[in-house]
Amino acid sequence: MKRLTTCLVLLFSLIITNSFSQKKGKSIALLDKDLSNFDIWLSIPHSSVEELPAGTYQSDNVEVGTPIGLNNNVKNVFSIIEENGEPVLKITGEIFGGLTTKKEYDNYHLSVLFKWGDKKWEPRLDKKRDSGILYHCYGEHGSFWNTWKTSLEYQVQESDLGDFIPLGGNTATPKTGAPIVDIRGDFKTQKTFDPNADVYSKGEGYINAASEHDVPHGEWNHLEVYVIGNNAVHIVNGKIVMVVENAKKHDGTILDKGQIQIQSEAAECYYKQLTLTSIKKFPKEIKGQVRFKK
Repeated sequence: MKRLTTCLVLLFSLIITNSFSQKKGKSIALLDKDLSNFDIWLSIPHSSVEELPAGTYQSDNVEVGTPIGLNNNVKNVFSIIEENGEPVLKITGEIFGGLTTKKEYDNYHLSVLFKWGDKKWEPRLDKKRDSGILYHCYGEHGSFWNTWKTSLEYQVQESDLGDFIPLGGNTATPKTGAPIVDIRGDFKTQKTFDPNADVYSKGEGYINAASEHDVPHGEWNHLEVYVIGNNAVHIVNGKIVMVVENAKKHDGTILDKGQIQIQSEAAECYYKQLTLTSIKKFPKEIKGQVRFKK
C-alpha cells in the first residue's frame, strides 16, 4: 500500500461575484523591457525544434537529458514586446522552461493579465494549451522534470485555470476528516469534485478547481493569487476557485515563501501587468468566504 501524505484543497459552494482589485500596500511591477527581475531557465528541446546551436541536446522525451540551462535564452523563448505602450511578456512555448524571479517573496497579492497565442509545439501538439504560475519556489533550477523548481502551481491551462499541482514533493493539509491524497501519484490523473459541495477534492497530484471562468481564446484573463504564510487562494476572473492550506516542503517544514516562476510549456502565451502587492492578511472579501483551519 502506498504511503499516503496529506494534501490540501478546499472548494467553495459560493461563487464570488465581485472582482478582487489591487489592495493598498507596497506594490512591485515585475515586468520591464529587460526582464531585469528574472532569471531564465530552459530545459531539453524536443527533437523537432530546429535552428538550435550545434551540440544542443534534443529528445522526444523533454523530461530527461541535458537542459540548455540558466540565462541562455535560446530562440528567444521569453521576451518583452510592447503593446499600447506597456511591456508584455511573450512566451513562445517552443522549449520547456521557467522565468524565475531573482528574489523570494511572502505575504502578497499577485495579479496578472494573461491570454493565449495560437502556436503549439511538440510534445503537446495534440493537448490543451498549457502554462502555469509557480509560487513558493525553492531549491535548484530544473529539480522537477529538469525544467521547473520545487513549488506550488497555479495551473494555467485551457479550461483549467486556477487548478492546483504540488511540484516536487510539497504537501498541504486539509481540515480534519477531509480525504487524504497521494501527491506523489500520477500527475496526469484528474478527478473532479462537486463544485456545489463544501468539501475537499479527491485526486492524485492534480487537483481541479471548483469552477471554470476562462474568457474566449485570445482575450485577457485576470489571474490572482493571495498568499498569507503557507495558505493561498487562487482567483480567476474575480471568482475564487481554489484554496490551499498549510503548505509544507517535502521535509515537513513550513513552506511560506519563495520565488515565483512562469512556465513555458509548448504553447504560445502572453502575460502583462504582473504585480505583487505586499499584504499582512487576507482581505475581508476572502475572509468572508474562506474558513481557514486555525
